[in-house]
Amino acid sequence: MTDYGQDLLFGTFITPSARPVQKAVELAVAADEYGLDLATFQDHPYQPSFHDTWTLMSYVASRTTRIKVAGNVLNLPLREPALLARAAASLDLLSGGRVELGLGSGAFWDGIAAMGGRRLTAGQAVDALAEGIEVIRSVWDTSSPGGVHVRGTYYTVDGAKRGPAPAHDIGIWVGAYKPRMLRLTGRLADGWLPSLSYLPGGPSDLTEMNAHLDGAAEAAGRSPSDIRRFLNLNGSFSAESRGFLDGPPDQWAEELAGLTLEYGITGFILAADSPAAIELFAKEIAPATRELVAAERS
Repeated sequence: MTDYGQDLLFGTFITPSARPVQKAVELAVAADEYGLDLATFQDHPYQPSFHDTWTLMSYVASRTTRIKVAGNVLNLPLREPALLARAAASLDLLSGGRVELGLGSGAFWDGIAAMGGRRLTAGQAVDALAEGIEVIRSVWDTSSPGGVHVRGTYYTVDGAKRGPAPAHDIGIWVGAYKPRMLRLTGRLADGWLPSLSYLPGGPSDLTEMNAHLDGAAEAAGRSPSDIRRFLNLNGSFSAESRGFLDGPPDQWAEELAGLTLEYGITGFILAADSPAAIELFAKEIAPATRELVAAERS
């Protein structure tokens, strides 16, 4: 059993498609109304059929009242970190503390390069992400004297004024799968944000990945429980069981509770394209999962 003890969070994973124009917004508004904790959005700035994710997040924050918004995950190679830090803090202040920051090191490098971004190797992208996180945290740190000074290989900020400070401690969540990125996450991030569909061995892969996170956290003087473990989910709802995360709500609740108790997952983010799926996830599966986990922990 690997249970880090955090409260459970439930959210939705929305594709920011520009057609139909309001669909992504309507899904996020439904998630807010039905009581989910998070509305998260893919970020592919080189994809012309998508709304810009940051613009969409800002609009959704203005249309909702309680749900938090986050990229899942933001494409750092096309979003300069000092400016991103100020944008995140500003939206957090405007929304009353409802922004979290999901970050990725980059993928689809042809698209990134076509938009003017640097083409990096996998190793370079990891190093650039570490530098970017340092820049972001430095901009938010208004309690330290002087300006921001980060002289990196990929990002250099030399004397920029700090601030604004966000309304709350924005979490930095990293999408990571391979050992080096997992160690970076354990060392520097507040959350880990992978997708179940990208795990070739299924949930059992989480054991080894957790070990990388935990080892890096401990080596950095942190507790492994400082890192919240999220999981993007795909699945189907049906009257009868047809496989893992493919069945009725009570099956989903049992399987999600198992992911919490066995692998420490405490944030479940459903890829959904209909308000009905979001309602079922929020009103039936989320409370049932919380009840099962609470009973087992007690």
